[in-house]
Amino acid sequence: MIHLIKLSVGTTSIEGLAAYRAAMRDAGYGRPDGYAWHRTRMMPKRQEELLDGGSIYWVFGGKIQCRQKLVGLEAGVDAEGRGFCDIVMEQKLYPTVPVPKRPFQGWRYLKVEDAPKDLPDAEGDDAMPAELAKDLAELGLI
Repeated sequence: MIHLIKLSVGTTSIEGLAAYRAAMRDAGYGRPDGYAWHRTRMMPKRQEELLDGGSIYWVFGGKIQCRQKLVGLEAGVDAEGRGFCDIVMEQKLYPTVPVPKRPFQGWRYLKVEDAPKDLPDAEGDDAMPAELAKDLAELGLI
């Protein structure tokens, strides 16, 4: 298994990415199967490893901050005859321990051992507030 990492261009937070995806669905750009997608030019060569439990990790403001589980990779050709790859993923965003990441272009592979851990699930009456969990994770306390 391996993951992808990608800068989230045009959004600055997990909430912003979720709002953007919702707006795209509402505008009719959603997939009929309900999955989220991101279009990129290059098809990953390590498809089998990615689809064996991999995720795409999103970078906002210089930090990896969330991930989405990968579902599929679909090749296509646009109206101008250029090839593309749609990265298909679950809608759910999993907040992660924030990890600094320098800017880069396109997507990159991310080794499992280098991927940040998920933040504790912030649901239920006894759950830790998400902002507190994020602060504690940045301090290395969870």
